[in-house]
Amino acid sequence: MGINIDSLDEHMRRAAFEHVRLLNATRDHLTSGELAGGFPFEGARVPLVNPQRGIFKPRQMRYLLSIRTVFPKPGARIWYDDQRHVQRQLFESNDFVDYAFMGTDPDAADNRWLREAFENRIPIIYFIGIAPGRFTAIVPSYVAGWDRSTLESSIGFGDPNTYEEARFPDTEPARRYALRAVQQRLHQASFRQAVMFAYDGRCALSGLPEALLLDAAHIVSDKHEVLGQPVVPNGIPLSKIHHAAFDAHLIGIDPDFRMHVSARLLEQHDGPMLEAMKSLDRQLIRLPARDKDRPDRDRLAMRFETFQART
Repeated sequence: MGINIDSLDEHMRRAAFEHVRLLNATRDHLTSGELAGGFPFEGARVPLVNPQRGIFKPRQMRYLLSIRTVFPKPGARIWYDDQRHVQRQLFESNDFVDYAFMGTDPDAADNRWLREAFENRIPIIYFIGIAPGRFTAIVPSYVAGWDRSTLESSIGFGDPNTYEEARFPDTEPARRYALRAVQQRLHQASFRQAVMFAYDGRCALSGLPEALLLDAAHIVSDKHEVLGQPVVPNGIPLSKIHHAAFDAHLIGIDPDFRMHVSARLLEQHDGPMLEAMKSLDRQLIRLPARDKDRPDRDRLAMRFETFQART
């Protein structure tokens, strides 16, 4: 007896969701290579995306598995000045976002998959480009509308914590809650990518180049309505230990880009790691290549005042 196609679809979908969940747990973004690697299912690898198209359904599955928005490659190497344009609709929306059909035939296979996912409330994965070749995976997502006349579908988002029992968000508060979670994640991911790119992927204090050990630290907290925006001049790439020291006001940076180590640390003597941190005192931070990407002096001054008050 053959396997029921609906049952097979459900099992494969759960396997894809679990694979993406594990990737999300250990990465702040996914690369094109990781998407191309697919997900494991019963001893084989099943694709997550079609590298040539944005709408994808594996041949083994009955319904759509994923959609993708690619961040366009720029003519020049610097890309992050305009990255917000790609995601503007997501940040301005209170409910759903639009996703264009493939081509102009609403009955083409790709667009039919969107319609079927809409009609059957099938949870899918939305891979949103945050940089060339880099994506944030939003799961579960849903096709919440399908319009033949406008050649567009509407995409909504489910609770990001519900991988096992993905449910279509039937109420407006639930949809808005899920969208806010998506917006926050995209803010964090795109901010990190822009800051890391500006500083060539190195800690501004120590020069450490290992991406997995680096954070994009805010100079002024994103809770500040005026100066807390996720923009490069409000960010500094810091290793995790330097980020912790910066947040604890054990290290400060003045408006002239000079580091200051607190007396609390300078008075301690406890091994090479502490000595390396103490040696930063009065040194200049590593600055990005472009002047426009340098830390904003007003933000540094505001943060440095707090450092001085704590020392």
